Amino acid sequence: MNPTQPLHLDGASRIHFIVGDPIAQVKSPSGVSQAFQAAGLNAVCIPAHVAPADLAVWTAGVSLCKNVDGIIVTVPHKFAYFELCATTSDRGAFLKSINTLRRNPDGRWHGDMFDGLGYVKALALKGCSLQGQKALLVGAGGAGSAIAYSLATGGVRELAIHDEDRARRDALVQRLASLGQCTVVAGSSDPTGFDIAINATPIGMQAGDPHPIDVSRFTPDMWVGCVITAPAVTPMIAAARALGCHTLTGTEMFAQVKDLMVEFLMGA
Repeated sequence: MNPTQPLHLDGASRIHFIVGDPIAQVKSPSGVSQAFQAAGLNAVCIPAHVAPADLAVWTAGVSLCKNVDGIIVTVPHKFAYFELCATTSDRGAFLKSINTLRRNPDGRWHGDMFDGLGYVKALALKGCSLQGQKALLVGAGGAGSAIAYSLATGGVRELAIHDEDRARRDALVQRLASLGQCTVVAGSSDPTGFDIAINATPIGMQAGDPHPIDVSRFTPDMWVGCVITAPAVTPMIAAARALGCHTLTGTEMFAQVKDLMVEFLMGA
């Protein structure tokens, strides 16, 4: 589908929501809608700004709409949606975090989490191999925990996780360590000695934010990544590029996450 071609929308259109708080920053409704229609589906994605206190009631309400087929989830609702799903993938069950829901045959919701899978796919497409690498991940929230899971199960030999919420960090470290696939430890914002350093927090979205990872410790052989999509190039990524590091932006990550979500919503 030509990106400049108007989206088709009529009474037969199938509806998918993307829900968050806030929601104005998301770029996905247009891209997801275009992907549906490029696949020959009369379907669109619509943003919904819903506060955490209203999420369960809102979900119950839209679930009554017979033309609503899917829900995409952004901050801060990814953990909450685990409880609102009737069924989930094994990945979603382990993480207790969901970023995409589609209908089961009985009309209830089935959820999965693609942030981590999309991130490692984006890294691979840029030439970054996880095998035997040491990775630092900052942020143990919904996206961070999913990326941590995919790193831990994707071939890294050591994963260090840093989060200001120590209880959340320690819980994620313990659960990932229990998989027995790599060494998992609590980390810090210091990337010294790591091959891969990823920011999975919102730090960097606002002007004047500090760097979430100590950029003075970056070396040119490192891969430096970020999940933030606005700005497209965060100050941390800009600093890493100035030092000659390999980088992966949130926009590059989300291109892969979007494709996985759309495939899932279409039944793959």
